[in-house]
Amino acid sequence: MIRKPSRHCTVELQALPSRIGQVRRIVSAQLRYWHLDPLIDSAALGVTELLTNVHRHAEPDKQCRVEIDLRRDRLTVSVRDNDPRVPSLRCADLAALGGRGLTLVASVSESWGVRPHDEGGKVVWFTLQTDTPALPRSAVAVPAPVPSLAAPGPMRSSGPAASRGRAGPTSSASVPREDAEGRERTRESTEARPTAVG
Repeated sequence: MIRKPSRHCTVELQALPSRIGQVRRIVSAQLRYWHLDPLIDSAALGVTELLTNVHRHAEPDKQCRVEIDLRRDRLTVSVRDNDPRVPSLRCADLAALGGRGLTLVASVSESWGVRPHDEGGKVVWFTLQTDTPALPRSAVAVPAPVPSLAAPGPMRSSGPAASRGRAGPTSSASVPREDAEGRERTRESTEARPTAVG
């Protein structure tokens, strides 16, 4: 379940291979929504590695929570699981198929770490530097509605459609709007936003 898509997003899931791909797409979509496209690859790689660690190593279960949090000029991505064992960086054998997850996270992030969680288990997190400080939602400019220059009713065309006696296209501006949850909508099309994983 995703909660409040403002500057904080939470996804709870079982760390199964099919779910890991879904969460990677949710994180990517959320960063696009926040206009943080340059961070998508690093965040997607980092969250994939952390969820893969939960899938491979966490006990007694694979239940976890992914949180992404944007504050000022820093994005923090964290994964909480119920296993209290703390992972560590290790030098992986060059021939080994695994063992490089945290090394990859460390290489793409500004910082990373592990902390115990008050309710048991642990939280593994990493941060990414944003190019500009995050603006509050109220400070983001929203384009003004574009007035229609056409008279009310269908617009007539002088092209081939008019010669066959049919009306041409009706002028209708596509104006960005926000719904009650702060998601952008347009009159002509509604872009789907992730709503749930489970």
